[in-house]
Amino acid sequence: MPRKPLKPKEKRGMPSPDSKYGSVVIARFISKLNFEGKKSTAESIVYGSFDIIKERTGEYPVTVFNKALENIRPLLEVRPRRVGGATYQIPMEVPLTRSMTLAINWLIEISRSKTGKPMCERLAQEIIDGSKKEGAAIKKREDIHKMAEANKAFAHYRW
Repeated sequence: MPRKPLKPKEKRGMPSPDSKYGSVVIARFISKLNFEGKKSTAESIVYGSFDIIKERTGEYPVTVFNKALENIRPLLEVRPRRVGGATYQIPMEVPLTRSMTLAINWLIEISRSKTGKPMCERLAQEIIDGSKKEGAAIKKREDIHKMAEANKAFAHYRW
């Protein structure tokens, strides 16, 4: 361990907003969806899924997307903490940036795991389900919240 305290890490700048909707969150989503450096393919998948969302729901797709992310993002999570030779799962509040990143990752991971349809349709369906508080991403969030609730007895180990 160093004797001097470590300097806090500087955060990277936020990505520039996406070209079509002007949203930083959508730009982050496209960057996470990016696979093998094919950003234009990721953009076409996201914008195609937004077209499907507009067609199916009749609402503005960005509001549906933001509502889905808000419903999916976790408020609590468990983090392992080693106390006296035993490791406890301690429930902690999730910072906003991490919770948004988790929600984005879960949406992409669940959409990729499904098969049989094009990616834009799978993504659109998962976003619509998330905005209605249904689907696999919401179930994942609920599982994490249940785990945090079950380990509430160890909350006093938080520091």
